[in-house]
Amino acid sequence: MVVSFQLEGQQFTALNGGPLFKFSEAFSFVVSCENQQEIDDYWNKLTSGGGQESQCGWLKDKFGFSWQIVPTALGKLMTDKDPKKANRVMQALLQMKKLDLATLEQAAEGSVPASR
Repeated sequence: MVVSFQLEGQQFTALNGGPLFKFSEAFSFVVSCENQQEIDDYWNKLTSGGGQESQCGWLKDKFGFSWQIVPTALGKLMTDKDPKKANRVMQALLQMKKLDLATLEQAAEGSVPASR
């Protein structure tokens, strides 16, 4: 009924709540990625075997567990002093399933239309 495990040095404990308590997006793991290759690798591994893509960097693995696969640069892009820059990044992000770091950076600089 209870399992303990460790990921990247962080200890976790999980409880089998039975059929009344299903997985939901209310709890998810966030994976911070340094580059597009890491984003692609995690995305492909976690959606393989029956996982499902969602919007804005979210996905569900084959067990129905929610993950957010995001570039570490996203926080800086979204909190830029220039609200127009941050808004362009948000508009680009809202169009994506798997996040594309280059497109987000281009949106920040204004070189990619927000509707792309």
